[in-house]
Amino acid sequence: MAKMCAVTGKSTLVGGRYSNRTRATQFNPCGKVRRKANLQRHKIYVSELGKHVSVLLSAKAVKTIAKRGAFKTLSKAGVI
Repeated sequence: MAKMCAVTGKSTLVGGRYSNRTRATQFNPCGKVRRKANLQRHKIYVSELGKHVSVLLSAKAVKTIAKRGAFKTLSKAGVI
């Protein structure tokens, strides 16, 4: 399975490199590039369960957990 955020579902995207010179000549020699999501492995303590949970999260998901709480966010995402 591909690397994906457990809360937000973010994963890699395919985009194009496109310079100003390429735009001027209508020719695309640059090809495609894979843009990776900002994912980190976090070990979060869930006080309702009394244990640590290890999950792969995006930077935005870490902010969401800090705002709403670990148990509420992770249970809604289906991790717990």
